Amino acid sequence: MANNSGFILQGAALPIRNGRVCLVTSSNGKRWVIPKGQIEPGQTAGETALQEAWEEAGLVGVLGQEPVGSYLYEKWCGVCHVTVFVMQVTKVVQDWPEREIRQRVWLSVGSALERIDDPGLADILRQAMGKPIREELLT
Repeated sequence: MANNSGFILQGAALPIRNGRVCLVTSSNGKRWVIPKGQIEPGQTAGETALQEAWEEAGLVGVLGQEPVGSYLYEKWCGVCHVTVFVMQVTKVVQDWPEREIRQRVWLSVGSALERIDDPGLADILRQAMGKPIREELLT
């Protein structure tokens, strides 16, 4: 779903459990990302985040009441605006809808930051976990 600004709107979950972050591979397997997807008509960003966490990573949990932040990235010949919620994971299953096309990994914040290519997503992770924002953004 696009909004008046022309952005493709997405909702995402930043899954946390026991101080560790869950990342999944992108659908093409080339990048490490958090579960996210396009917000469908009638859905909220939070509902989308919960649905994508289940479909892409086999995770169930509780979202924070407010988004932790948002970031932009290019995809599908457009720009996606991703609203990110921290998700406290309460259940992890071994068989989930996209298990055949995605890998799931639990990492420390530092290790997760090493795998994430997208600077906007990395900054969201730092903010959510209380780490300082990259210095170059402050100057």
